[in-house]
Amino acid sequence: MSGALILAGCTASADGSGEAGVDGQLIAQGVDSEWLSYGRTYDEQRYSPLDQINRETVGKLGLAWSQDLDTSRGQESTPLVIDGVIYITTAWSKVRAYDAKTGKQLWGYDPEVPGSAGVKGCCDVVNRGLAAWGGKLYLGTFDGRLVALDRKTGKPLWIKETVDPTKPYTITGAPRVVKGKVVIGNGGAEMGVRGYVTAYDAETGEQAWRFYTVPDAPGKNEAKYLKDAEKTWHGEYWAEGGGGTAWDSMAYDPELDLLYIGVGNGSPWNQGIRSEGKGDNLYLSSIVAIRPETGEYVWHFQTTPGETWDFTATQSIILADLEIEGKPRKVLMQAPKNGFFYVIDRETGQFISGKNFVPVNWATGLDPKTGRPIENPEARYYKTGKMFIGSPGAGGAHSWHPMAYSPKDKLVYIPAQLASLPYFPDKDWKAKPKGFNTGVDMSAGAMPADPAVRKAAADATKGELIAWDPVAQKARWKVTLPSVNNGGVLATGGGLVFQGNMKSNLVAYASDTGKELWSYPVQTGVVAPPITYEIDGTQYVALVAGWGGIWALAPGILSQDGGPVRNVSRLLVFKLDGKAKLSEPLTLDELPLDPPPFAGTKEQVARGGYRFGRFCSTCHGDAAIGGGVLPDLRRSGFVQDHDAFQQVVHDGALEDLGMVSFADTLTPEEVEDVRQYIIHRANEDKALEAKSGKAPKAAPSVPASEATKAAAQIVKDQQATGRRP
Repeated sequence: MSGALILAGCTASADGSGEAGVDGQLIAQGVDSEWLSYGRTYDEQRYSPLDQINRETVGKLGLAWSQDLDTSRGQESTPLVIDGVIYITTAWSKVRAYDAKTGKQLWGYDPEVPGSAGVKGCCDVVNRGLAAWGGKLYLGTFDGRLVALDRKTGKPLWIKETVDPTKPYTITGAPRVVKGKVVIGNGGAEMGVRGYVTAYDAETGEQAWRFYTVPDAPGKNEAKYLKDAEKTWHGEYWAEGGGGTAWDSMAYDPELDLLYIGVGNGSPWNQGIRSEGKGDNLYLSSIVAIRPETGEYVWHFQTTPGETWDFTATQSIILADLEIEGKPRKVLMQAPKNGFFYVIDRETGQFISGKNFVPVNWATGLDPKTGRPIENPEARYYKTGKMFIGSPGAGGAHSWHPMAYSPKDKLVYIPAQLASLPYFPDKDWKAKPKGFNTGVDMSAGAMPADPAVRKAAADATKGELIAWDPVAQKARWKVTLPSVNNGGVLATGGGLVFQGNMKSNLVAYASDTGKELWSYPVQTGVVAPPITYEIDGTQYVALVAGWGGIWALAPGILSQDGGPVRNVSRLLVFKLDGKAKLSEPLTLDELPLDPPPFAGTKEQVARGGYRFGRFCSTCHGDAAIGGGVLPDLRRSGFVQDHDAFQQVVHDGALEDLGMVSFADTLTPEEVEDVRQYIIHRANEDKALEAKSGKAPKAAPSVPASEATKAAAQIVKDQQATGRRP
């Protein structure tokens, strides 16, 4: 029976919402032809039994239809498909509904997130998707609101502010709905906040409960689980919030009635500042099981005690039943940032097994009884005072990009990352109202203008698609990719694994061997995961494509390691014998790398490099090398003019475009240090271009009085026409 018929036949939700449509029973069981929740079903396996597209037929897969999107930042959305309609979110938290068979747009909703909110995010103005319940959709907006939409019309029914808008909170993750309650977390631990998840009544929007993931100041913690956590913290940990934002993963077991949430990193990262270098700091980097009706704590498992490397446990949580040592076990599986794959008893939180799925140097392994990491003492950089080149780094061995599990092959498919990060304590750190508040010198590992070093870094920074056997705790096969930041994963009953990648292709692999069976050029880097659905007997594969996210911004030259990538944001839908064609993407010439001669001082470069790393690199790239999504400041005309740069950075002349004033963070003298650093870096790279034989283009003439206007135009020119940057 088709999903449309099943849903149309509902007269009331199984969970008592009193409204026809999506309910807990449908999400738990799954509807083969639909995609009703972020991970398709509550167990978050991202496995569809549909098999019309299979190893024998996938070679005939072609484009059925596509739709261009009106935003040109990172696209990370998982579509939902309900009753023949596909629903997506885009950058800036917009929502679109299309006829899933023809591609006709049915409605759109724009929550009008202000551009100035962009500075609060660590990792681009992305959104990962919606939740559905009854006849409603639920959206978390980048600026911290939870919105209930009428699924037929897209009209907002209620809106709730879920965060303190004066603090650097964001929402990028998809909500989940369990037993008539919409559960949403938030992000912001890099900037300095206290994490929590909140449940709201799906019908009325009234708050049902709030679960804090880290304790408040001593004497303010009423719940027992927070009092217990308080004992694992030291110093004035609450001053900067403590972190622990639950910004992505959730899963639910209806039989056990347990909701599992993944908890993020500490704030600041540096535990030496955050907690005097002592304690496990619960519940950072933990998986926590709670009761969905009340928010009551049940159990936790901490993957990284005393977290100090941005090793979140917010990555995909997958529930499955496995046979381990001859006995059936109800397990929870996760491959978090720290590089170890965990299998945990999901009823009790007991550690079953764990092993590293990528090379790891911060720990030598896990205690076989407790799962506690056996740390390398050199990894605690705040104790040694020395730089530690951690592997994995803060980007993680696996980030938010969803993994999948095939119950047929009994394999987990992990979009893994091989990348390191130099950790060095920021000895002069003080909290600031904007930028990274990590307690780590974010400029310490800035990429030098040295071709040999850059090549070595690029060679060591790769992506992998790993088919992992969770029982044997080993890889069955791997596919190596030229860069990190490749897309999330879909597994299907047709024996296929689909993944988009940074090389601008959507690829289908054989799920048992990893053999590439099909590929399609989508014209842009892909970070979002595909889904599949069926209408009138035809199976479709859908993907929201568009280069972006943290790896397209902050890593500088490494963000282009696999080759230059542009953002071309689209919804793409494929079927067997599809004949549609993509229009050619807008070609944008690279602006010239032809800066004015450097006239500053070494001291300015040193000071400016530190501040660029902390306050600017999150959007404008390591060592001022842009990643192809936001402006490359080495090539921006307004950097050439002192007054224009002050107007933009200090005074906020381009706030409408998201470049807010840093007057509360940087003095005019410090802003000038940053400008001189950028000019110095541009001259270094210009010299490298000259040595390589690449002729620089002529710089445009920009009168000083017109510099601010030119800056605005540069931003617009680097985005696709008609799209919001």
